[in-house]
Amino acid sequence: MLTAVLLGFALGVRHAFDPDHVIAITAITSRHRSSWTAAWIGASWGLGHSATIFAVGVVIIALRIAIPDSFANLLELVVGLVLVGLGIANLVASRPETAGRTLVPAKRAPLRATLARSGLVGFAHGLAGSAPVVLLALAAMRTPSAALVYLLVFGVGTLIAMVGFSLTVSVPLGALGRSPRAQRLVTASTGMLSLTFGCFILFESGSRAAWPAVG
Repeated sequence: MLTAVLLGFALGVRHAFDPDHVIAITAITSRHRSSWTAAWIGASWGLGHSATIFAVGVVIIALRIAIPDSFANLLELVVGLVLVGLGIANLVASRPETAGRTLVPAKRAPLRATLARSGLVGFAHGLAGSAPVVLLALAAMRTPSAALVYLLVFGVGTLIAMVGFSLTVSVPLGALGRSPRAQRLVTASTGMLSLTFGCFILFESGSRAAWPAVG
């Protein structure tokens, strides 16, 4: 039991560093320079993600249902759209606006809106990743109650790891964005990365939907 719980925590930490998670948080954090804000961004993402996985896990375990592959693929499409949306938002915020000859920095999203956005992104990622996580929990634990404990510990690991990552990434991003020009470049770069990876997920998920036997 203890070994499985520790494994759940370790896998939760590892799960936080999936590419789509890292890219999304980096895109959101890039529009802020405060480490304190970055920590809250990571926490709101982690809470949205972990609460969703736990809630879906309760439903799956209690009702003994399985998530169809087609529905899981649809959720992946949602993640792709979320990343595309984040990318576009950052690119729009980084437009080279000028007031006379004064170069202005990239627009910073309001903190409340940023935290809400981060939580919703975590929610979307949690939905998309819930099926394999719950299946792993059921395989690792002998009873449904133990599987729920596993999911809870998994979520705590993901939350802590994402807060740590957000704090870490805020340091170089903050240093790079000290000038208005550099701030716009950082925002645009993270936006382009999010947009590109989102399009990749959309293409991959769309291919699986069109040719399920091949995917």
